[in-house]
Amino acid sequence: MIRIASTSALRRSFSTAAKPIQSTALFGKLEQIVPREQARVKAMRTTHGAEQIGSCSVDQAYTGMRGVTSMIWETSLLDSEEGIRFRGYSIPECQAQLPAAVAGGEPLPEGLLYLLLTGEMPTEADVQELSKELASRSALGSEAEAAIDSLPKHMHPMTQLCAGVLSLQPGSKFAQAYADGLHKSKLWQPALDDSLDLIAKLPAVAARIYRNTFKDGQVIASDPSLDMSANYAQMLGYTDDGFQELMRLYLTIHADHEGGNVSAHASHLVGSALSDPYLSFTAAMTGLAGPLHGLANQEVLNWTLAMQAEVGTNPSDADIEKYLWSTLESGRVVPGFGHAVLRKTDPRYMAQREYALKRMPDDALFRLVSQMFEIAPRVLTEHGKVSNPWPNVDAHSGCLLVHYGLTEQSYYTVMFGVSRAIGVLSQLVWSRALGFALERPKSVTTGWLENKFQK
Repeated sequence: MIRIASTSALRRSFSTAAKPIQSTALFGKLEQIVPREQARVKAMRTTHGAEQIGSCSVDQAYTGMRGVTSMIWETSLLDSEEGIRFRGYSIPECQAQLPAAVAGGEPLPEGLLYLLLTGEMPTEADVQELSKELASRSALGSEAEAAIDSLPKHMHPMTQLCAGVLSLQPGSKFAQAYADGLHKSKLWQPALDDSLDLIAKLPAVAARIYRNTFKDGQVIASDPSLDMSANYAQMLGYTDDGFQELMRLYLTIHADHEGGNVSAHASHLVGSALSDPYLSFTAAMTGLAGPLHGLANQEVLNWTLAMQAEVGTNPSDADIEKYLWSTLESGRVVPGFGHAVLRKTDPRYMAQREYALKRMPDDALFRLVSQMFEIAPRVLTEHGKVSNPWPNVDAHSGCLLVHYGLTEQSYYTVMFGVSRAIGVLSQLVWSRALGFALERPKSVTTGWLENKFQK
């Protein structure tokens, strides 16, 4: 796979108006793939439609349907041993094969978007073309800018993100196409149009929220000659090459994680009602804002900073082990370790660790996180009350952001949202292409269960 040798290779002329979606190379590619995949799904349903793929116990019904296999999510699959695979490719494989902005650098999230949409590993030319297309769609417009700027600065950044996305919804091509009576077999086309628009505009929405909330409203203009991650970084106010590379890594590894997590499932559920991508993505973001989903890295960071305040910046392994046991014996959990599905160290954690070893090996907070990587699994195993003692993605991301000075923790979930759009909107396009039905599982009451088991 050819990798882009320098950032300048991604520089391009900028058009203020996007081309009609039908004239884009990506549309042409998908127009070839969609009929083949539609036939594949039809054959699956015809041959195996009545067969069972899972079951649901009473406990599962009461505990969030965890582990119940009951939905199709084409863009990624989570394996308990290998971690997430994007269209069949692991995180290390994506790092090795997706085009990068700098030689030997992190993958460009535009490349992952192409992979998730098409199922094919992109070439350098594919990524340049898609990056240019996104740039042509990235302008917010004066009405959206005014709407975002009018939001109270004390409003949580995630609430602002939802409002900002909804301010873009009046331009939905999907909503208009549905109103005009477009056949359902073609609804994937305006879904793609809207999804590219939204993914392109999100960095500007998110950066504007950051600058309004934390930097006295001093908004930094977009530079559409940059790739999406570098442009997002500079709109936030960070021009360091290392931070740009961090954004490329961050936006790539957080993009998708199967369809059962809250944000992905919310987008899938709302989208199944043929709500447009703006409404569906907003639903995803209200789920991501919940403390049990999108706030994990903040909880890890605060716990780690509290430990650092107690043990100092150069603690011994014994100091850390003592602090871990103190946490566990007080009845608290060690945040950032364990995962609902994974039974090994999260590959997304390892990708961030490798980044830190290369770019910030002497950072005091990273050294502490690194010691935790060596010590915590053993302590948790000895404690004996966890099934998975290995670190997950949230155990690492906070210390990387702090290293570059981005310490406004309430904003971290917004960055997560910018990344997650790549995955959930790619799947939304495919949900419409494959004609997925309105989601409507059956619910029962506790009384119904009592009657069932008394018989």
